[in-house]
Amino acid sequence: MADQQRDERGGREERGDGAKRPARAESEGRAERSDRAGGAERSDRSGRSGRSGRSGRDEEAVARYVERVAAELTEMGMQRMASRVFACILADDAGALTAAEVGERLHVSPAAVSGAVRYLAAVGLITREREPGSRRERYRMESDRWYQIFAQRESMIRRFEQTLDTGVGVLGADSAAGRRIAETTQFFSFLREENGRLEQRWWDYVKRRDEARAAGE
Repeated sequence: MADQQRDERGGREERGDGAKRPARAESEGRAERSDRAGGAERSDRSGRSGRSGRSGRDEEAVARYVERVAAELTEMGMQRMASRVFACILADDAGALTAAEVGERLHVSPAAVSGAVRYLAAVGLITREREPGSRRERYRMESDRWYQIFAQRESMIRRFEQTLDTGVGVLGADSAAGRRIAETTQFFSFLREENGRLEQRWWDYVKRRDEARAAGE
């Protein structure tokens, strides 16, 4: 009798193991399929080339470069998020991105991007443009933006120079403060004049460069 009971228990355990094995196999199969799907998705994300011209680049290296440029701009006094957004647009082939594209690349919220682009547009580093047939705005960094910024700065320097110069009469030309203001005024006058000459030298350089490229073709 005892042997018969042991045989029956053994049969039940064997049947139980048989039932567990398919369940485990099915679970493992689902896990394997999930891993394959996740791997495919990760591969697709890593291999996906965003905008035209980005294909074949090391996206992680590009991201590190953007953050390095942003860190330098932040050290120079620009707001941290504005620095990151500006560097992101600067590193894009077209030099133009929507807020959603910037947020996706920097892994930040739309609100953070919105505040940054408002600042960048206000100081003249980027311009806004509407996508044809869409309500979305694209933010662009023009190739000659640096020249435009320095050209605009000349008028700002001139105004500041004139404002400083009025202080010499108010404070007295022979006073310590008056002499300090006079020297500061002369510095900004010198800076404005040199800035104008520097701009001309730049355009002369661009002309020679373009002529050399055309001759090389």
